[in-house]
Amino acid sequence: MIRRRYVFHGSVQGVGFRWRAMQAAQLYGLTGWVRNDWDGSVTMELQGEEKLLNKVILILQNSRYIGIDRIETEDLTPDLEERSFKTDYGW
Repeated sequence: MIRRRYVFHGSVQGVGFRWRAMQAAQLYGLTGWVRNDWDGSVTMELQGEEKLLNKVILILQNSRYIGIDRIETEDLTPDLEERSFKTDYGW
């Protein structure tokens, strides 16, 4: 199991990004969270099998209305107590 933080830049706020991320994460049984950031980016932490994390990213990249220009990533220590995926309004 891995945990990874993603920061998405581009047309990622006001386009259903967080809702789509939550749907995709729940589809694959992943945990974590997603939020809008003050600078127009979206931050997401995902936890689970790496191949499943990659599937979520592909869903987001191929979603209608979402336009990802750049993704920053950082590997984190897994949170073994986390049990769900949540969305937050950020800031």
